[in-house]
Amino acid sequence: MRAWTYLLILIAFCLSACGGGGGNPGTPGPSTPPPSATTGSLAVTISGLPAGVNASVRVMGPASYQQDLTASQTLSGLTPGTYTLAGPPITAGGVTYTPFPSGQSAVVNAGTTTNATIAYTGASVNIALSQVVANLDNPTYLTAPAGDARLFVVERPGRIRIVENGNTLGIPFLDISSRVFTGGEGGLLSMAFDPDYARNGYFYIYYTDPQQNIVIERLSVGSNANQADPTSSLPILRIAHPTYTNHFGGQLAFGPDGNLFIGTGDGGGAGDPLGNAQNLNSLLGKLLRIDVRGASAVQPYTIPRGNPYNSQPNRRAEIWASGLRNPWRFSFSSGMIFLSDVGQDRREEVNINAADAGGLNFGWNTMEGTLCYNATTCDRTGLILPAFEYDHGTNDANGCSITGGFVYRGSAIPNLGAVYFYSDYCRGFLKSFRPMGGSNVGEQREWNVGNVGNVVSFGEDGQGEMYLLTSGGIVYKIVRSTTP
Repeated sequence: MRAWTYLLILIAFCLSACGGGGGNPGTPGPSTPPPSATTGSLAVTISGLPAGVNASVRVMGPASYQQDLTASQTLSGLTPGTYTLAGPPITAGGVTYTPFPSGQSAVVNAGTTTNATIAYTGASVNIALSQVVANLDNPTYLTAPAGDARLFVVERPGRIRIVENGNTLGIPFLDISSRVFTGGEGGLLSMAFDPDYARNGYFYIYYTDPQQNIVIERLSVGSNANQADPTSSLPILRIAHPTYTNHFGGQLAFGPDGNLFIGTGDGGGAGDPLGNAQNLNSLLGKLLRIDVRGASAVQPYTIPRGNPYNSQPNRRAEIWASGLRNPWRFSFSSGMIFLSDVGQDRREEVNINAADAGGLNFGWNTMEGTLCYNATTCDRTGLILPAFEYDHGTNDANGCSITGGFVYRGSAIPNLGAVYFYSDYCRGFLKSFRPMGGSNVGEQREWNVGNVGNVVSFGEDGQGEMYLLTSGGIVYKIVRSTTP
């Protein structure tokens, strides 16, 4: 009897385990819905570029989101909201590829994928140099007020000439030759129009006086728009430079913040023998920043807020950056400063940094470019190394003294895009690279314009078109060319 009972229990167990028996499966519990999505995706398709050529598309969105794309990609985990996509033209193999559309918006929703497409189309771009004027006397700089059709050309002996419709006006805009020192590398070296020139008529000049001081001075235009008022002189800043006749620097320009930036040389001599570039109590070998908006004879300038050494002992409050050898030329573009510094024996460099970044030390005379100049004390701690450099090469085959230029911002060559031009005094070439964000550069190119002689400076007119000035007194304009 007991065995029979065990057998029944065993049969019941097998039926239960095998799903048999047809019994009541029971009442299922309440279902749990899956959690709702909180993020979305953006699928970016990029086309039209040759194999091996990277795109340059920046995606920006909510919560300070930023992502740079070089090819098609799906971005996931995105906060819902509106995202913008934009990118500059790309130049490769002499062809400039323009993104279409150049900018667009895409709305990303939670739980879905949004599609966006950017197609590059290519057009060849070639440039040439067109002679604008000749027979100038050692031109050092060219500029113009915004929107003005005239060209204002600075001549080293102490004159500013106006070129209008290809003709040099007979009477100089300004002539201070009687009080300019032109020995060594001295002279009248550059000028800058006040951002509010159309209203106040102010402009600023950078020159060396008979005592070899670096002088920054403000003047005004006279009742005749083609002539300055010689009696309007207001000295802004005078910097002693007594020992050597080289490395006077030479550039002044208004930054995007409205302040006046001034690039000074290290005082001259080989290797900065006076130690000025690293001396924060000296204004030599520096990039200075001052506010001249309320300039008067009593107080020619003030120190802007944010200057790194303001109110610090044994440090000059005018200093914005240090460690420079001879920053002959610098310029601004899209919130960045492009500062070229002439090297000693080996390297020429271009530094690219945010224009609002104060307190940078560019390394001279510890470094020459990325090379150690003073090998016994080559401590790179805290130094800013250049974004771009080139070596002189054997017998200066590659150059000996960089002439920095501008990022092109004109409209006459739209396919050119935002490239930075530079040259070298010893080689007379015209080269460029494309800023790629931050301190990165790409698309280095030498343009087929031949050797134009000793390139002293670049310049921009009132429409943003670009010019080259040579020591032979010729001014060239960069123009579109149909010849490769």
